[in-house]
Amino acid sequence: MGYEIAGKNLMLNALAAAAGYIGILNSSGVELSGGSPAYVRKAATWNAAADGAITLSNGPIFDIPAGTTIKYAGFYLASSGGTLYGMAQLSNQESYTGQGLYTLDAATLDLNLEPA
Repeated sequence: MGYEIAGKNLMLNALAAAAGYIGILNSSGVELSGGSPAYVRKAATWNAAADGAITLSNGPIFDIPAGTTIKYAGFYLASSGGTLYGMAQLSNQESYTGQGLYTLDAATLDLNLEPA
């Protein structure tokens, strides 16, 4: 037996309230660092959960250091350090030979999906 939609929405809204920052992680699952301008986590804003899923309502832009392949978005408690609550694989993974920018256009946390 699983959770009802109301329970899923409650959990997701609580997670969104805590996961106020998004970071970008490389193909090894390690958060980026360095670059000029330097990589930093960005504030996340979330829509209200509906039907067991929640979506990002802003599109943060990240400075990506040279020599990096990005693969995941991480959802964090704080702008640095703090708790990592989870990760989601990016739909558009990219490799950066030089310093660049990455816009996280969309992110969805969906409790209706079966675990991999």
